[in-house]
Amino acid sequence: MASGLVRKAMVYLGLTDDEYEEYDDYDDAGSSIQGSSRRYQDMESSGPVSAVRPVVRDTVDPSSGVIVTPRPAVVKPITPMQSAKVHVVAPSKFADAQEIGDRFRNGQPVIVNLQSNDRELARRMIDFCSGVTYALAGSMDKVADQVFLLTPSNVEVSPEEKRRLQERGLYRS
Repeated sequence: MASGLVRKAMVYLGLTDDEYEEYDDYDDAGSSIQGSSRRYQDMESSGPVSAVRPVVRDTVDPSSGVIVTPRPAVVKPITPMQSAKVHVVAPSKFADAQEIGDRFRNGQPVIVNLQSNDRELARRMIDFCSGVTYALAGSMDKVADQVFLLTPSNVEVSPEEKRRLQERGLYRS
């Protein structure tokens, strides 16, 4: 056993060659180096080989004899909520982005008023808001100068709510 261990260590370190003869005889599912190179040459000579083949889907499971019926896809329409009240945020620091994201994620439309912010904070907030609306499949609309309306995908802002925002100077039609 000691000589076998020493031999393996010498092969591992590259001090001697691995001269096992079992490799030529052993040809099971590509384990042999020579066997796999032979198979590769056979594939090369037979023309192009597709690595992708179609899978035939049977309605009967051959192992158990059970009939397998695929389920039809169910598509449920999303009905927009009409009564969503818009939350207005005038962020003073970037940490206020969490409030915007939380409200939006909970399905509430958000007005982000950036009129009194410096250019750098406004740019970062716009980037954050556009990322949130994209990730949650909502929409972002510029409704006034430096004022943005973030609307979740299943929410529609009512005309009454738009009129209320317009009276406050936060929405232009």
